[in-house]
Amino acid sequence: MDYFWKASIDELKQGYYFNEYTRTYDCLICDKSFEVGMIYEMECGLCEAQKAVEAHIKDEHKSMFNYLLEMGKSYTGLTDHQKEIMKMFYEDLSDKEIALKAGVTTSTIRNQRFSFREKYKQAKITIAMMELIEERKNNKMNDEERLVDIHRTATMIDERYAISQDEKSDVLSRYFDENNKLIIKEFPVKEKRKIIILQHLTEEFNKNKKYSEKEVNSILKNFYDDIATVRRYLIEYGFLDRTKDGREYWVKMC
Repeated sequence: MDYFWKASIDELKQGYYFNEYTRTYDCLICDKSFEVGMIYEMECGLCEAQKAVEAHIKDEHKSMFNYLLEMGKSYTGLTDHQKEIMKMFYEDLSDKEIALKAGVTTSTIRNQRFSFREKYKQAKITIAMMELIEERKNNKMNDEERLVDIHRTATMIDERYAISQDEKSDVLSRYFDENNKLIIKEFPVKEKRKIIILQHLTEEFNKNKKYSEKEVNSILKNFYDDIATVRRYLIEYGFLDRTKDGREYWVKMC
């Protein structure tokens, strides 16, 4: 389970959380862990676990703000222009400075700042209501109602992703045999089924590893004969990414 969607607002802002079970500080972006009691050598020097994960986020991911901003319109609701404006707000530029850079009037930027503030207020109310709903239903919700988390790099968010735990379990039991091999000759046309299968196949890849095309093919051939089709779907649906020349593949989580 991707903890990212369970993280609190404070955890999302800082980019990591404390895993009480493993006694580690885990990065929300790439899942890298830093164990309490260990000393880590970072670019800034020797660090204990919490300082190490903070240094890791700064060194490897630059900032949580930039990561969240680049998650895409499906999640942020922001156009490319709005993202640029938001970034300049984060850089603490004045409305006048932003207006000059964006080629618009100062009043336009002031109106945008007002619009963002109103959205922020609305989002807080929505979060509060959803948390109250989750708290009431958490112990009563069955697998028919409980929705599967969407992967953070989904290329488009729509009703295809309204998948319950029951639906996921049903598809996996119908399309995979006892050896975890796909028992179909062609991928299903229904989008929900396709997404469930691709999500399951993605779990075979290490999030922190770069793969050659040969290595990707070696993993996929254990599940399905038409390797090229599955590989294309994994890229198309945002589960995997690759270099332009196709030499390296990786799980698209960062």
